Amino acid sequence: MNRDPFEEYMKESEPGKRDKGYAWHTAIGLQAVDGLKTSNYLVQTAVRNIEGEITFEQANALLQSYYEQNPVSDLNDRTEEADKVAARIARLLSEKAFSFTPNEYLSIHRKLFTGIYSHAGCIRDYNITKKEWVLNGTTVLYGSATELQATLDYDFSQEKMFSYKNLTMNEMIHHLALFVSRLWQIHVFGEGNTRTTAVFFIKYLRTLGFEVTNDIFAKNAWYFRNALVRANYNDLKNGIHETTEYLELFLHNLRSVYKELHADRETGC
Repeated sequence: MNRDPFEEYMKESEPGKRDKGYAWHTAIGLQAVDGLKTSNYLVQTAVRNIEGEITFEQANALLQSYYEQNPVSDLNDRTEEADKVAARIARLLSEKAFSFTPNEYLSIHRKLFTGIYSHAGCIRDYNITKKEWVLNGTTVLYGSATELQATLDYDFSQEKMFSYKNLTMNEMIHHLALFVSRLWQIHVFGEGNTRTTAVFFIKYLRTLGFEVTNDIFAKNAWYFRNALVRANYNDLKNGIHETTEYLELFLHNLRSVYKELHADRETGC
């Protein structure tokens, strides 16, 4: 088994290197939600960034130059996408700025996929279905194209009004699982929904006091996606009901890095 190149950085006492190590580790791991793998060149570039040799801007410029000089000829090879999106995710996760708004959600998609998808940052105007491995090829019912903006606005407004005050950890996790599963089910974009949702959710969790610096998103990205699928699928005639239990199991791994919320803190503040 190849050694994780970011393992030592995540044990670093120097906060800058440690935080960048986690950001890159998570960014690369999240490509698995779409079955993508990054290149060795990206790992080398990431290490240079963590070591302080290059900035995130320079890392992205190097990737752009690399693929201009080494174009991918196989249309089924999505390594370039995986590399570029991973670098952009690492940068976003390293930034502290965040606002709990639909515009922030759309902005994250645009920042991740500009130059990769023509619809980067745009709400889809057509209905979609997707065959899911965990459902034996069946699809989740995604949001209707005519209602996407209204549905997105509604979910954000409901979450912003919700108070986590006096809730137990189990109650918090159950509610967070409901929120992220509903946000994902809208499937606002034609492609890139899961990675966008994951980045947004990680940054949102930080505003709630969760220091998301463990391996759950990096090492369990595929599980995370399948848990989102299961949270939004019903087949009542066969006794199958949507459930957030798998998402809640995933989120319970955050318990060890949870910081107690201030007594008067509410979401969106």
